[in-house]
Amino acid sequence: MKSRWSEREARRCGGDPLALRVYTSRLLGQEPTLVLHGGGNTSVKAPVRDLFGEPEEILYVKGSGGDLKTIDASGFSPVRLDVARRMAELERLSDTAMVTTQRAAMIDPGAPNPSVEAILHAVVPFCYVDHTHADAVVTITNTRDGADRIHRIYGKRMLIVPYVMPGFLLSRKVYEMTREVDWSRCDGMVLMNHGVFTFADDARVSYERMIRIVTVAESYLRRTAKTVASRTSHVVRPLSYDLRPTTYDRSCLEQLARLRRAVSCARGGAVVARWEPGDEAAAFSALRNVTSVATRGTLTPDHVIRTKPFPLIVRRNPEADVERFTVAYRRYFARHANGKLTCLDPAPRWAVWPGRGIVAFGRSMQDVGIVADIVRHTLRAIRAGEALGGWRPLPQRALFDVEYWELEQAKLKKGGASLPLQGKVALVTGAASGIGKACVETLRAQGAVVAALDIDRRIVSLFAQPGIIGVRCDVTDARQVDAAVQETVRHFGGLDILISNAGIFPASESIARLRQETWNRSVSVNLSSHQRLLQACIPYLSLGIEPSVVIIGSKNVAAPGPGAAAYSVAKAGLAQLARVAALELASSGIRVNVVHPNQVFDTAIWTPQVLASRAKQYGLSVEQYKSNNLLNVEITSRDVAQLACAMAGSLFAKTTGAQVPIDGGNDRVI
Repeated sequence: MKSRWSEREARRCGGDPLALRVYTSRLLGQEPTLVLHGGGNTSVKAPVRDLFGEPEEILYVKGSGGDLKTIDASGFSPVRLDVARRMAELERLSDTAMVTTQRAAMIDPGAPNPSVEAILHAVVPFCYVDHTHADAVVTITNTRDGADRIHRIYGKRMLIVPYVMPGFLLSRKVYEMTREVDWSRCDGMVLMNHGVFTFADDARVSYERMIRIVTVAESYLRRTAKTVASRTSHVVRPLSYDLRPTTYDRSCLEQLARLRRAVSCARGGAVVARWEPGDEAAAFSALRNVTSVATRGTLTPDHVIRTKPFPLIVRRNPEADVERFTVAYRRYFARHANGKLTCLDPAPRWAVWPGRGIVAFGRSMQDVGIVADIVRHTLRAIRAGEALGGWRPLPQRALFDVEYWELEQAKLKKGGASLPLQGKVALVTGAASGIGKACVETLRAQGAVVAALDIDRRIVSLFAQPGIIGVRCDVTDARQVDAAVQETVRHFGGLDILISNAGIFPASESIARLRQETWNRSVSVNLSSHQRLLQACIPYLSLGIEPSVVIIGSKNVAAPGPGAAAYSVAKAGLAQLARVAALELASSGIRVNVVHPNQVFDTAIWTPQVLASRAKQYGLSVEQYKSNNLLNVEITSRDVAQLACAMAGSLFAKTTGAQVPIDGGNDRVI
């Protein structure tokens, strides 16, 4: 690991202690092997003058739930240093009292709650204190003789603290251990199974000490792993799987969708399932004793609130596997809860899929990304720990105490209520513009993840936000359709919602002058492509969570106009296809409904020329034509999208086979 310190950037801080604290905190946050997703914390002690001009020492410590990678000055909680230090002198202090007292000692009531390690930062008698969960250091502590190894690696200049529950207990332990310690003789402090501290009165010194300490651990792992592996029986070897992580077939994807559905049911709501089939994950999943090593515990205790204490091991039957996991989790809870707590949902947060890789589960893309990142780091630590003679993380009792710690649970409750389509997986065609694009945006805003399909090349980069993948697809090409559906399932784990929207509006031609190519093209895009897409999606929709199909039809089904035979007949056939699909798919729990929009002018088919032509045909101006309905309102793509998403959601959970107009009231339809 190399120092990222830049003297030029540091000078921009102008010597301000808090600005320097922000700068070096971000340097630490840029190293994922040091901190992950809010892990670790930093602080600085600095003098200030209060409202009356009186001086006082303030501990600026990272706010609870903050992220070192992006933190700024507002992310630090200003706590009166004398109060924090006096709290360490108490023999007992409840979690609630600790939080309340720290909060009361802040000079800015609008700042975030201080880190649970604020008292520990106050105990360390230096201006700058850095705390990370460095993978290399924690990996070494999570081995059979971890403490002895740390002693041999760092010698007497490293204070080694046995594992203690974070918060007041840890702060009190360090306070007691260091009463007679000469801090000037310490380069740092290793918290067994937890992390590493460095400190100094200079921001750069504290930061670069952290880099040096971690680099020593990394070098040790590289230097000793091969030597130890050659003479130990703890090194695990892979089974003879055919590991081809970049290939997958329908049976594999159907098993993934079954797995996601089972986990969603156990969790009480739809989850995204992120399959990690890369070489590293696949190789780990193929280890002979993967069940043993993967279920021993987490890399650091704080990870347990994201990953639970152990993963699901996928065997042959995903439903039975998930049921087995939930039984094991409830037993784990019963062993440690003593009847005083309420069990959290028993669903797994990640799974080992032997020979296939790793699967991470989450209610949102952010959640699933955090789990996947933590698991990726954990796999490397397990392999390294096994090579050092045996992976030995904290026992389940210690993990349980953190998982059900009221202060950690409070962090998870900040997310608020779930969105209407939270965790659902949707596929939308014709997604590059108009109704399709609006459907993608509305689905995402309501919590779904979305595969956006379109023939337009721009679709690949059109939606620059997580949770949406753009897939270029010609819906008239069966192979492209199959590939796009499979990519959706591979990326998100399943399929719950299909909004079949792709369509064209041919030029106006009377039946007497209707060209065959116009007829064939309209039927191909406006009818046949929907049938092929639905056929490709059915195997995965049948494994979805409250699956729903919404087909975008047209007012022309009920009230066709002259010159639109090719369009009207194809759309009428599409409506009939939906009716038959509703009859056939109901037994699989799949709802099929149709939305019939009319005169949605912010779509690609309504070019200025088409709009002018249609208005002229009815003897109206363009503006009159736009609101030519009983309610005298204009219909927009977003209006149609909101209706389509409502029909895909719980509001229409008991409706199938419906045909709903959205046209402002059309007298011919009525």
